[in-house]
Amino acid sequence: MQDTKEILEKYKKIALVGASKDLTKTSSVVMKYLQKYGFKVYPVNPSMKGEEILGEKVFGSVTEIGSPVEIIDVFRPSDEAIEIAKEAVKINAKVLWLQLDIKNEKAKKIVEENNILYIEDKCTKIEFEKYFN
Repeated sequence: MQDTKEILEKYKKIALVGASKDLTKTSSVVMKYLQKYGFKVYPVNPSMKGEEILGEKVFGSVTEIGSPVEIIDVFRPSDEAIEIAKEAVKINAKVLWLQLDIKNEKAKKIVEENNILYIEDKCTKIEFEKYFN
């Protein structure tokens, strides 16, 4: 399996599932940080579809994005990861990345059976800072 450093070096297009317009929330802080370092971040939040977060159009689901997505960065409860894993397979994502305290064995099995990398219980921002700042 590739480590988080390799993943963050190689893949720059991220669907951020669980994006929020509350700029104090962790998902927003992480999104803004990733944008600052050159990542293309697609916010995903069904209740905000069509609105904007940090200058990006919000999508209702990962499958609606219509542009290549390499990493699906998940800020949702662990039990929602299974459905997101199925979406990762549909769009040929490269990585399903579950944020801190988010883990799901079924989601892991779904993506790994489809040659998608699985990361759990890690923050993209913390991992990026560890290697690149």
